[in-house]
Amino acid sequence: MKYTEFKDKSAQELKDLLKEKKLLLFTLKQKLRTMQLTNNQEIRQVKKDIARISTAINAKIQG
Repeated sequence: MKYTEFKDKSAQELKDLLKEKKLLLFTLKQKLRTMQLTNNQEIRQVKKDIARISTAINAKIQG
């Protein structure tokens, strides 16, 4: 997802989405360890989404 999609959401929606993405990252890492993950790029994409969501949350808090 792009940052522009995140900046229009409320702070509570962003926090909920952040929880979901962190849980998804955890499950993807578990799949990687057990050799069940076929696409390693998913982890990279989820990490980037987490960073974008965190940036959007900080922007809401700052202003």
